[in-house]
Amino acid sequence: MFTLNMKLKLLFLLSVSILLFSCKSVPTDVAYFQDFEKYTKEIDDNFYAYEPTIKTNDELMITVSSPILDQTQVAQFNLPMNSYLGDGGSVQSVSMQTYKVDKNGYINFPVIGEIKLEGLTRSQAIDALKANITNYLPDPIINLQIASFKVTVLGEVNRPGSINVRDERISILDAIGAAGDLTIYGKRENIKLIRDNNGKKEFYTYDLTQADIIASPYYYLQQNDVIYVEPNNTRKKASGFGAAENYSISLASVIFAAVSVVTTVISIVVK
Repeated sequence: MFTLNMKLKLLFLLSVSILLFSCKSVPTDVAYFQDFEKYTKEIDDNFYAYEPTIKTNDELMITVSSPILDQTQVAQFNLPMNSYLGDGGSVQSVSMQTYKVDKNGYINFPVIGEIKLEGLTRSQAIDALKANITNYLPDPIINLQIASFKVTVLGEVNRPGSINVRDERISILDAIGAAGDLTIYGKRENIKLIRDNNGKKEFYTYDLTQADIIASPYYYLQQNDVIYVEPNNTRKKASGFGAAENYSISLASVIFAAVSVVTTVISIVVK
């Protein structure tokens, strides 16, 4: 025969046991760079000097100026501006035209004609243009930007979509940050990269839980890269139910647990 004191102790132990078994273990695949303290690999300086190369179908914004000549003298080396008229014939907006790299890697530049820029970095392309323009214009100043540079992030992130990259330099971490970071359901050790490399698809898998990602040759992204964050098993299982079904299941689980505890307590007390 249990005394009241023994029943209270038993009830306390039962409650603690229920709490312990109902709590899930702490997940180990959520934190980034889990081995960061052990990671000691030195990264070559050339890695940080990364520049993307110009590809076919890129749209380039190129302007030419000169510190010693009037701008009317260099106008022949620049494309005219695009003007968009609104209601009443007034100019609503003005934008610069771009040069599109053709399938053979060339652009058709004013005065100097066709010049191949595919495969060159931004600084190399500027040097190539300068070498040709100098024959007509002394000390030209050339500004070049890949206007169509963008990457796309899909899957388990907070803001999926395309990201326009103005400075032509973006890492996998930058892209994920711009997409609002991964959701709690994103598989951090299995993030996919899909890249179009000279007409061929190239694939790579990132593991954000490991610190060596910062030394990966795929750390910096290229124009038109696609990043896909795969959902974890919890999200996959939940995808078979709607919001109403998930709520009903959760509510039923809580009610069942409460009834079980109350039934157990009553059975102990009445004995």
